[in-house]
Amino acid sequence: MKMQKITIDYTATATNSGGRNGHVRTDDGQLDFDVAFPKEIGGPGGKTNPEQFFAAAYASCFGGALGSVANGVNLEDAQTKVMVHLGKTKPTGFGLAVDIEVSIPQADSLEAAQKLVELAHQHCPFSKAVRGNIEVKVKAV
Repeated sequence: MKMQKITIDYTATATNSGGRNGHVRTDDGQLDFDVAFPKEIGGPGGKTNPEQFFAAAYASCFGGALGSVANGVNLEDAQTKVMVHLGKTKPTGFGLAVDIEVSIPQADSLEAAQKLVELAHQHCPFSKAVRGNIEVKVKAV
């Protein structure tokens, strides 16, 4: 797949010190907090982590993409839930996988909602960024 070039409209900047057991801050100060390894992978927990950042950002971006392809479907009560999974890859290392579940109560049917979800997945910048790199499953619920 050929890399798609963009004309930059906005740049978000964040700086981390200390890695997964450190601190992260955006240049505008809107995000400014400590991070830690989750307990599930041997860390102390009690603080946010990169997978949660990614899940929150992806859910927000996907919801925006859904809005851009909704074609008049009422999304007032719609919700996008993104689960980012961290796990081991073979032979060594770590990788990510993502499950996206979207509820669109105002859709005509679950099948119609699924079509919208799949269309949003084609348009979402985060989906485009990870396409072919990690497994992403999208499902209307």
